[in-house]
Amino acid sequence: MSRSEPVVPVIPSNMPQVNGGAFTRWLGRSILRLGGWRVHGPIPDLAKAVVIAAPHSSNWDGLWGLAAKMALGVEARILGKDKLFWWPLSTLLRGLGVVPLDRSSPQGTVGQAVDMIRNGERVWYALAPEGTRKPVKEWKGGFLKIARMAEVPVIPAYFHYPDRVLGFGPVFHTSGDDAADMAAIRQWYRQWTGKNRQGG
Repeated sequence: MSRSEPVVPVIPSNMPQVNGGAFTRWLGRSILRLGGWRVHGPIPDLAKAVVIAAPHSSNWDGLWGLAAKMALGVEARILGKDKLFWWPLSTLLRGLGVVPLDRSSPQGTVGQAVDMIRNGERVWYALAPEGTRKPVKEWKGGFLKIARMAEVPVIPAYFHYPDRVLGFGPVFHTSGDDAADMAAIRQWYRQWTGKNRQGG
């Protein structure tokens, strides 16, 4: 990465953003810069979306992903196990955009995510469709159901380790045919390489 190349692209006006946080943004950009990483845009100018990130093959993805989140100042929501929300960890988790998942709710994870998106003014709901760092044959299709039911598009985000890039792809609109949508999204991801495996 050249010194003149920005670590993050232009921030769109409709992207959900945390209030203030100048130090957090600086810290996130510093971590990316030290690691030789950058965020590649353009970032979709959307107030509501389901954001998926792949390929997810290493614990390092969490570090670079968190650094990018901080650097962009994006307020991305993630559902986490409610058992994790004990003080003082709960304060940190909420600050990072993690929302407790109510496992007793009849709505399930999908329903709770849909409600969170529908009831929010600006919400990016983020998840890893592979569901694990290990190689998987099938991706979890919950993100397609959430996007379809909440009537929002999917933003594909990717890790590409050879160039140390975290990027955003073109906005994807669900068609109602989950099998076809999943095949199209996974085909698009095949061009990207994670730390330990190819995407898609």
